[in-house]
Amino acid sequence: METRDTVEVIKDYLQDAIAAEKSFETQLRAFAQASQNEHDIRQLFEQHADETRSQHQALTERLYELGGSPSGCKSPLARMFNMAPGVAQTGRDHGAKITQNLMIAFAVENSEVAMYESLATVASAAGDGPTEVLARRIQAQERATAEKVWQRIAPAARRAAKAAA
Repeated sequence: METRDTVEVIKDYLQDAIAAEKSFETQLRAFAQASQNEHDIRQLFEQHADETRSQHQALTERLYELGGSPSGCKSPLARMFNMAPGVAQTGRDHGAKITQNLMIAFAVENSEVAMYESLATVASAAGDGPTEVLARRIQAQERATAEKVWQRIAPAARRAAKAAA
């Protein structure tokens, strides 16, 4: 049975997930813009950005159902997801940047799988079935997207290497 303390913990996890998803949606849209010449990759990033928006909206609805509201500041998870791109891409050519964007997206997707594992586990321990089901549903989407991104990394790297030769 839920107590006031467990509900607060779940609200905290939801707030972190919402902030992380909003941050990643922004990154995905930037990755899509940077992939203008790579239609399939641009489309992948755009589709997942739209899915990410739906995810943070569903998380927000659940947070409101629990009596909470999204935090106005970025969570540590959101800051972590935003750090990698600028650092990793200094001085890279277009093909290498696309490959690195895919690598970053793959890493973030798998980080999100772990984030949703934590949320689902906490919700399960608290007896919060609706939050657990939501977390598992989003986690499955993140796994599927990670696999789609993974399938595009090697071809993008080959194209970048061929262009550089």
